[in-house]
Amino acid sequence: MLSQIKEIAHTLAPRLIEIRRHLHSHPELSGQEYQTAAYVAGVLSSCGLHVQEAVGKVGVVGELPNQGTDPRLLAIRTDMDALPIQERTGLEFASRQPGIMHACGHDIHTTVGLGTAMVLSQLNGALPGPVRFLFQPAEEIAQGAGWMVADGVMDQVTAILSVHVFPSIPAGSVGIRYGALTAAADDLEILIVGESGHGARPHEAIDAVWIAAQVVTNLQQAISRTQNPLRPVVLTFGQINGGRAPNVIADQVRLQGTVRSLHPETRSNLPEWIEQIVANVCQTYGAKYELHYRRGVPSVQNDPALTQLLEAAAHEAWGSDRVQILLEPSLGSEDFSLYLEHAPGSMFRLGVGYPDKFNYPLHHPQFEVDESAILTGVVTLAHAVYKYWQREHR
Repeated sequence: MLSQIKEIAHTLAPRLIEIRRHLHSHPELSGQEYQTAAYVAGVLSSCGLHVQEAVGKVGVVGELPNQGTDPRLLAIRTDMDALPIQERTGLEFASRQPGIMHACGHDIHTTVGLGTAMVLSQLNGALPGPVRFLFQPAEEIAQGAGWMVADGVMDQVTAILSVHVFPSIPAGSVGIRYGALTAAADDLEILIVGESGHGARPHEAIDAVWIAAQVVTNLQQAISRTQNPLRPVVLTFGQINGGRAPNVIADQVRLQGTVRSLHPETRSNLPEWIEQIVANVCQTYGAKYELHYRRGVPSVQNDPALTQLLEAAAHEAWGSDRVQILLEPSLGSEDFSLYLEHAPGSMFRLGVGYPDKFNYPLHHPQFEVDESAILTGVVTLAHAVYKYWQREHR
């Protein structure tokens, strides 16, 4: 069956490049993927899949019907949204939308999802159970998965697989990660409330700027002294706003940031830990505070059995020298984790790097991919789907 999958994928390769370049030229921001969704729906319909549009607001679901007697349902998830970045690649098929770019490879993800559906639709009854393809909007704002789940896309799903590009892995190779793949990402907002006064008489005021600086410094230092270094926590304040004039002591400063962690137990303790430090600093210097901690998406925890399935599929398709076992997780976030609250799943890394030139990182205006990676992704995912049904159907 692997040889048949490869043969079909190679035949489809020119069409897949065409699809990817169309998507890359016409990026759309999170929650606004209307043209992308319509294009995806058209491709899926042409392959004979049952298609639902406007799922999860602007998502698309394509279902490959049950070709046998096994009622279990495998889902494949890819995302579609782009980023508010002005592209500077100079490609002939560069973004035609000013200030919007597929700088995170979601055009590749969508193409791999479509290519997998196209390959599997030509296997002529080789799969004993149905496959559901989820084309998700709004991953970049970590909301699309929640929208899709709310619309029932995980109903009856028994397992789910996904893929994300990785420029530090060369095209033609894949990365497999057991356990935590990405970090939980939470939002933090702290308002420091002091008392304004003349800039020349600080002793008559409560300086919210200085106290906010103490809060930031104390939190960063406390991470290294009070948190388990084997369970990393990254706290970044990306916005600080406050003050009314250069010679007026500020009475309010607002801090906004992100908190990343890998371990669920650590994450559950972070709000109380942060507030204790903020409260102590403010009490020491006579300020008040408001703290808002909003939980975002949890860590992606790859299921061991499904991760082993992906590793085996990639190994059989490409050989052991093109399969990398990733020893470290990423502290980036992925709302794929929300699907894993409903069924076990695993995400693999698809190498898209060029072997002979510098590869810009994700979210960079000059981010490019080696398009030969598309074939690698399609074959790996399609073969993993086939192996899943063969294993489960024994």
